[in-house]
Amino acid sequence: MMEGLNDIILILGPVGYTFHAGDLFHIGQLHQLQKSREYCDYLIVGLLTDQAIASYKRIPVIPYPWRAELYEALDCVDEVVPQDSRDPTDNLKNLNPDILFHGDDWGEIPGREWMEANGKKVIETPYFHGISTSSIIERCQRYADE
Repeated sequence: MMEGLNDIILILGPVGYTFHAGDLFHIGQLHQLQKSREYCDYLIVGLLTDQAIASYKRIPVIPYPWRAELYEALDCVDEVVPQDSRDPTDNLKNLNPDILFHGDDWGEIPGREWMEANGKKVIETPYFHGISTSSIIERCQRYADE
């Protein structure tokens, strides 16, 4: 993992960036990361901070440090950075990746405009239907009510 500007890492191929909330990590998230990694030699995950997640849905079940540790342990992920909002543009400007990855389940992909304006690629990866963090929470609530 890059600790700062003083680190030297030789990356021969494209650098990719994707972003996740990553609360209650599930198979759909894993598939998106694995598919993204097929297109790049170095994959950075912008992991939404607890405050970023709480700003649009709820306080995350799993706190940021634990979520970051989980993502860092994945072979398909090279670096995890905090992302302070649903829009990755600040991180994209700072990290300057070659490719932005996002699931194809969103119409408007935050960060697309900046990437395309700077001659970079945006690749939509297939959405894994049938599971989401919200559906896991709903299932747990149903089981608790039984």
